[in-house]
Amino acid sequence: MTTAAEAMVAATARLRAAGVPDPARDARILLAHAAQVDAARVTLIAPEDIAPDIADRYDHLIALRAVRVPVSHLIGEREFYGRRFKVSAEVLDPRPETETLVEAALSEDFERLLDLGTGSGCLLVTLLAERSDAKGVGIDLSETACLQASANAVLHKVASRAQILQGDWFDPAEGRFDLIVANPPYLSAFEMEEVSPELRDHEPRMALTDEGDGLSAYRIIADQAGSYLTAEGRVLCEIGSQQGPDVRAIFERRGWGTVDVMPDLDGRDRVVLARNPA
Repeated sequence: MTTAAEAMVAATARLRAAGVPDPARDARILLAHAAQVDAARVTLIAPEDIAPDIADRYDHLIALRAVRVPVSHLIGEREFYGRRFKVSAEVLDPRPETETLVEAALSEDFERLLDLGTGSGCLLVTLLAERSDAKGVGIDLSETACLQASANAVLHKVASRAQILQGDWFDPAEGRFDLIVANPPYLSAFEMEEVSPELRDHEPRMALTDEGDGLSAYRIIADQAGSYLTAEGRVLCEIGSQQGPDVRAIFERRGWGTVDVMPDLDGRDRVVLARNPA
């Protein structure tokens, strides 16, 4: 028999050899998932022999991680802003840097929210969960993403205030909103050649890149968002860390009166805030 600690050591070595970043962390998380225990309890079971069924399950998970399947896809969820979101290969994984947009959104009041390209629903669901008096609409081109967002809305008890619609950007939207948010595909076709295997091979390409310069979504939003905003409304878009000047210019050229670029916790450009469209 092999102990859990020995299994983790072997798994960590296997993941390191495959080039996986932070292999020890992933080995620990996947063991917890295989053993169906909280990750914080892995150290408690480390001296114990690992049961054959758990060992087989763990070996399978490590084999998949070694070919760079994301951990979130293997365990079926990802944490975002203190909540666990169900995810799959059909939606973009929620990421810590996107919490910058959440903080910016929550800095002011809103009653009606529109989330463009909702994906897992992490933005829509989080903002509705944080603001119990708000209602929101999420739009995504992918039917599977709409189903995933709807499931997360149910999971976090905001489904009665969330409407999920399938469509292309603003097409299904009706009325006006106090807040429009988006985490659009902002990688250029060139940048897609440089991304990690986890992104390139296991996340939906259309959520990552516009197959062009990475800016087409911002042009659409800058052109059309003004028709869907209330008088005091605002737009918040996540951007790539080098895109601040370009996205600011896109909104300014289209007559938006106030355009600010906001940094994430690492000091990199991360969110564009736009108000007062022409």
